[in-house]
Amino acid sequence: MSTVRLQKYLSEAGVASRRTGEALIRAGKVEVNGQTIRVLGSKVDPDRDEVVVDGVPIQPKRKLYLAVHKPRGHVCSRRDEKGRPLLGDLLPKEWRHCYPVGRLDRESEGLIFVTNDGEFALRMTHPRHGVRKLYVAEVEGRVKETVPGRLTRGVTHRGERLRAEKARLLASNNTRSVVELELAEGKNREVRRLFAAMGFKVTRLVRERIGPIRLGELRAGKWRTLTDTEVKTLLAKK
Repeated sequence: MSTVRLQKYLSEAGVASRRTGEALIRAGKVEVNGQTIRVLGSKVDPDRDEVVVDGVPIQPKRKLYLAVHKPRGHVCSRRDEKGRPLLGDLLPKEWRHCYPVGRLDRESEGLIFVTNDGEFALRMTHPRHGVRKLYVAEVEGRVKETVPGRLTRGVTHRGERLRAEKARLLASNNTRSVVELELAEGKNREVRRLFAAMGFKVTRLVRERIGPIRLGELRAGKWRTLTDTEVKTLLAKK
C-alpha cells in the first residue's frame, strides 16, 4: 500500500479528526515504529508501520462501501426528530455508524451509496468530479417531445439555473408520462425542481444508476457491498 500522511491515517482509522490528529502529533502522543513523531505531514505505510497513540496500537478500520436500494418513505439522516424510518435501519447494527453518500429525499427511491470513507464520499458528491446519476421520473399529465430538449438546455427555478446532461421521453399519455434524466451535479431536489419549473409534478422518482453502478435487481430495502473493482472504477480519475 502507498504511504499516507500520519494525520490522515489517524482520521481514517477512526482515532481522531485530522485537526485533532495534528494536535496529538504536536503533543508527542503518536509513535511510529517506536519513534515519537512530532512533525506534521510525516508519512506512514499502513501495511508495514506500527502506529501507537497514547500507548494504544492503532488498527485501521475496515472501509465499507455499500449499495442500498432506498425505499420510499425512508430518510437519509442519522437520526430524525419525527421518528420516521431511517436509511440506517436497513443495515446491520454494526454498520449504522456509516453515512449516506449524498441524499435522496424521503419520497424518492433507488440507489444510494453508504460508506465510512470520507474521501470516497467527497469524490462521489463534489461537482468538480461530475459523477453522473441516472433517474427515472414519473410525471403527472402528458409530457411533449420537446420537454427533454428544454431539460438539457436548462431552466430557472427560484433564481437558480438547473439542467440535465441528458433526457429522453420513455412514455407519455394524458394522465402520466415517464422521463429518464442524467444529472452531473445533483443539487437539492433537482429533478423535482426541473419539472416544477415547467409546471409538472413528479409523482415517483427512482435513481437507477450512480456512475457505472446500476440498481439492477437489488430489491427495495436491500443492500449489497460494492466489489473492489467497482470501488476502483468509481474512484478512477476521469
